[in-house]
Amino acid sequence: MANHKSAKTRIVRNKKQSIVNGARRNSVRTFLKKVEAAILQGNKEEATGFFKTAESQMMKAVSKGVFKKNTASRKISRLAQKIKSL
Repeated sequence: MANHKSAKTRIVRNKKQSIVNGARRNSVRTFLKKVEAAILQGNKEEATGFFKTAESQMMKAVSKGVFKKNTASRKISRLAQKIKSL
């Protein structure tokens, strides 16, 4: 257990930030699932629309430190390839 006031404060802040990061990660995954669903249905226009929002949300999560840059780039690239092949 923390003994210093600053360490106790850090524990509280880490817990709050963990909740925020979890929510961001969850919302990004939801957007990615929407793109995947549209791809499976073969709807290129819908997939493209969802892809734009998913890409921006993914990069926003990268800037907030939720995902690493290469991970986001890899996922976006793979989705783009799938959409292009429709």
